[in-house]
Amino acid sequence: MKKTYDVAIIGCGIVGAAMAYELSKYELDVVVVEKENDVCCGATKANSAIIHAGFDPLPGTLMAKLNVMGSRMAKEISQALDVPYKQIGSLVLAFDEDDLKTLDVLYERGLLNSVPGLRLLDRDEVLQMEPEISPNVAGALCAPTAGIINPWEYGIALAETAVRNGVELRLSSEVLSIGQDDENWRITTKSGDVHARYIVNAAGVNSDIIHNMTAEPSFSIRPSKGEYFLLDKSEGSRVKHVIFQCPSKTTKGVLVSPTVHGNLIVGPNAVPSERYDVSNTSDGLDYVRSAAMRSVPSISFRDNIRNFAGIRANSDNDDFIIGISAPRFLDLAGIKSPGLTAAPAIAVYAAELLQNEGLALSRKSDWIGTRKKVRFSELSVEEKNRLISENPAYGRVICRCETVTEGEIIDALHSPIPARSIDGVKRRTGSGMGRCQGGFCGPRILEIMSRELGIDPSEIIQDREGSYILTGQTKKERC
Repeated sequence: MKKTYDVAIIGCGIVGAAMAYELSKYELDVVVVEKENDVCCGATKANSAIIHAGFDPLPGTLMAKLNVMGSRMAKEISQALDVPYKQIGSLVLAFDEDDLKTLDVLYERGLLNSVPGLRLLDRDEVLQMEPEISPNVAGALCAPTAGIINPWEYGIALAETAVRNGVELRLSSEVLSIGQDDENWRITTKSGDVHARYIVNAAGVNSDIIHNMTAEPSFSIRPSKGEYFLLDKSEGSRVKHVIFQCPSKTTKGVLVSPTVHGNLIVGPNAVPSERYDVSNTSDGLDYVRSAAMRSVPSISFRDNIRNFAGIRANSDNDDFIIGISAPRFLDLAGIKSPGLTAAPAIAVYAAELLQNEGLALSRKSDWIGTRKKVRFSELSVEEKNRLISENPAYGRVICRCETVTEGEIIDALHSPIPARSIDGVKRRTGSGMGRCQGGFCGPRILEIMSRELGIDPSEIIQDREGSYILTGQTKKERC
């Protein structure tokens, strides 16, 4: 007998994970189908990692409402789920009279959006707060509620919490078609059919494709690529705030910001792209470098340890696309920036829309809304000694750059959503994120994965399916 779920969520990026987290609070049978072999492998893992204050979206839009609400929720959720987050505030810089006029517009917009604590700063105030800012600065808008977060761990934490509370997750389940079976939806995926009463479309850059399987085309996704520099921790204290430039119609501008791991992130640009083109280009990186140095000319790009790119799910709509487009089918589409910030608020709003569409929401009495992780490097000496005495694996440091232990890697391999690739371990523990970028710890992590998962080393992958690391022996043992 086939099983029919109450809700099927298509896509498990930050929006799909937040939706699963929200619905896990209720007495519902929920399934998430994700085309990749892990959660949060799209825009969620390749972005600026910023929790925006909310002064940029136009007042009255869903973006404006859900950004401010999501910013407040992100702080609360990250504390409950033990996700690295810091409220460091942001500065939007002005360099000329036109920029100063833009700051006035953003300030008034922020007030209408109910963003707390906004202030306009003059040149001297900016340089006092951030001495490394260009002396050509004319002023800035200060938003103290802006923050930085670990974006992929945020998404993983939301998804893990959903799974712990009964949500089913089906990975490697790309959606091929959607039809109807009696009065319910039938979703055909690469791993089999899924039947559900309601569907939530959180498919990111593919949300228009999923929408068009059930309803007449009403929007299109126009992907935009953003390229980044990730600099070594020696550059991590170059600035103390998120440093923006005045936004344009296509981007919030090239930013310079500390990360929660102590690095410095610089980027992005904004160029039209294919849906899955995450390649870096010399022209793109040259643009990012020169634009960033207009804000902070002292950045040492010689200390760059990695470049990456992410794809934004821009659409032909200026706002988030959130609404019922077919009976019991909800679109969460075109979720571009500030999508990471707004995600938990989007989920709350979406749950209300589903309820209005007839979905009964009855709160669970035993919902688990907390999570705790071992981060060995952050423990006191006493805590480290106690942990090692209980489990010696925590005393074996595997990633020396980030001080990640074997115990933490084993935890990631046996978590509610277990890591199944080298990069999956990285996203859960931070291993391989240091200066050597996994050059030393990668082979050791492969050995641990092979042992813990009981699979041949040649089957271990770097990230997505097919990204095998070992292809065969180079030497044969002598008798």
